[in-house]
Amino acid sequence: MTSYTVEAEGLRFPEGPIAMPDGSVLLVEIERGTLSRVADGKVEVVAEPGGGPNGAAMGPDGKCYICNNGGFAWVYRDGRIFPGEQPADYTTGRIERVDIETGEVEVLYEAVDGNRLCGPNDIVFDSTGGFWFTDHGKTRPRDRDRTGIYYARTDGSSIEEVIFPLEGPNGIGLSPNDDELYVAETPTGRLWAFPLESPGQIKNGRAGGRVVAGRQGYFLFDSLAVDADGGVAVATLIDGGITTLDPSGGEPHFVEMPDRLTTNICFGGDDLKTAFVTLSSIGQLVSMPWHVAGNPLHFLNR
Repeated sequence: MTSYTVEAEGLRFPEGPIAMPDGSVLLVEIERGTLSRVADGKVEVVAEPGGGPNGAAMGPDGKCYICNNGGFAWVYRDGRIFPGEQPADYTTGRIERVDIETGEVEVLYEAVDGNRLCGPNDIVFDSTGGFWFTDHGKTRPRDRDRTGIYYARTDGSSIEEVIFPLEGPNGIGLSPNDDELYVAETPTGRLWAFPLESPGQIKNGRAGGRVVAGRQGYFLFDSLAVDADGGVAVATLIDGGITTLDPSGGEPHFVEMPDRLTTNICFGGDDLKTAFVTLSSIGQLVSMPWHVAGNPLHFLNR
């Protein structure tokens, strides 16, 4: 098993980690409905958006942008937490902007072209200040949503459905040069790569995408982060760990973790060679040295 340090425990299904310049880690607690900060082993609630805060990213205005999936009907088993189907009190998914100094939460988007957002999941900013996000959708006893990939602006003026449909899109990231978009599908265990021709614009539309060579076996993909060498580190469910895929065609690499619901990874530390990983069902944020530096995220000054 991988050697790691537990940074915080007792978290209520943590996800969306952001390694901040001051050494703290912002993350969401989906079951708790909060944006929280982990620092020196302590957990502080920053904001309470409610619903199901999921992926998170810092924007050009110093605010934290959250994909809120609208919540889950939670399952509790053997001391662990598992997300279930769409809850009875679900209304819609949304994109929210959070002032991390005051805790104020503002809803930025709830729909695109008249279609409601179902379960926004993960988010990444490009160098121009626009952001890409996935909508994973919601699952009900007999059906689930068809969803896609979106591009939007932080001032609330523009949101566009760029790719539709994909199968349960989850993690999303950009290559070090912002010239390729990566999207992980959960149920298929596939990682898509879409070349970009300009901010928010994919070359040749969906037809221009390709599936990055993966690994064998049964697993599901969750959220992801990109390293400085262009590798895509994808949190992997079922066998529990981090799968790093090489978009240029190299062999995949797997790091085992102690939770079947290993859901997200980000890079931090002075050299970006510390990986922070969310172990969601057991409620832990852990850290470990990583073999390569992470790709610096836009709008996180270090």
